[in-house]
Amino acid sequence: MLEATLAVLCPRCQQVEQGAPLLGTFFDVPRAAIGVMRPFDAYRGLRRRQLEITMSEDAPRKDAFIQMVTAKAAVDLRLSDYHPRSMLVVPEHEVRRPKFPVIDYHNHLDAQDPGSVLRIMDECGIEMIVNITMRVGREALDMVSKYHTAAPGRFATYGWMDWSDLQSPGFFLRAVDRLEDLVEHGACGLKLWKDLGTSLSDGDGKLLRVDDERLAPLFEKAAELGVPIMFHTADPDAFFLPIDRENERYEELAAHPEWSFHGSHFSKQELLGQRDRVFARHPKTTFVAAHVAEHPENLEYVGCLLETYPNVLVDIGARCAELGRQPYTARNFFLKYSDRILFGTDLVPESEMYRLHFRFLETEDQYFEYPSHASRQGRWSIYGLFLPDEVLCRVYRDNASRILNRPR
Repeated sequence: MLEATLAVLCPRCQQVEQGAPLLGTFFDVPRAAIGVMRPFDAYRGLRRRQLEITMSEDAPRKDAFIQMVTAKAAVDLRLSDYHPRSMLVVPEHEVRRPKFPVIDYHNHLDAQDPGSVLRIMDECGIEMIVNITMRVGREALDMVSKYHTAAPGRFATYGWMDWSDLQSPGFFLRAVDRLEDLVEHGACGLKLWKDLGTSLSDGDGKLLRVDDERLAPLFEKAAELGVPIMFHTADPDAFFLPIDRENERYEELAAHPEWSFHGSHFSKQELLGQRDRVFARHPKTTFVAAHVAEHPENLEYVGCLLETYPNVLVDIGARCAELGRQPYTARNFFLKYSDRILFGTDLVPESEMYRLHFRFLETEDQYFEYPSHASRQGRWSIYGLFLPDEVLCRVYRDNASRILNRPR
């Protein structure tokens, strides 16, 4: 502020004093005008002018409220070292065992010991785990035998699509033969992974589309054999975006940069569209669209998918984080499509991991940790869906039993 010396009114004696200091700038008020004004009017006018100038010049800089709501800080704490603890005081429920027996329809046990896995299953009420082996050829058949021998009835095994000789003549016919061989040895299905449509090239060096017609005999053979085909096509929406400060899964992608599809030949929408055309072309084949059809960010789309293609089911493997942050929409989705959803985890079998799944599905707990891998999926927490018993029965066991041809 500027300081001016003007003739002002003394409030005690109501006399005009010469040379009194004033805060503010009053040069637009003529000195002569002060002398001819009535004492009270002069004081009132100058005081009002002083307040107006003070507010206009100083309020944005010194107002306590403005300072509070505009304050920012630059900190040196590394994001990876930031682990806040919630101060919420809300009910918490530990669900040690599920209300009903569970079939984990999506897991990978190749590196596990069957005996150790069985102990966790018994402790947590897991009736069966479907192991999706990532081995091919003879190793895949050995993996089927390893788990079936360890505990008959407690494990089932999906085969893994073998692309090793994709560029050799006759590949697509051999793929059909391999599926038959897997099923003869006890496999309950076949999984096609996200490399289809993103990195696999045929003998001509052309990127192999998900809906390539040369794969049609494979899908028809699956229908004939009565086993489902599982598709893991694409990945979370954030994986198709730059790995930068606006990416909500930045930490996960920083830990796994190879998971990024930013700049891929086909967009995510194109990849899912190709997959969905396969569903349409083979109505007699049962398909499992893994990870909530790889679009849990948009459950309206997934609902339309299930309504359009009655031969499709979805699993929830590794997607509690996405579902649990939209509890109202997710709960309605489970209620409406309860006969089309499979319980799956896609995580290393551990007691705490399973119990977080049970808590998510069975309770109405608020703002708690979701089950995930070490790098996490995003900096948010989830909310329980408190599903009714009839829905839990279907999701936990009945739907999987149906496509496994297992007694219910």
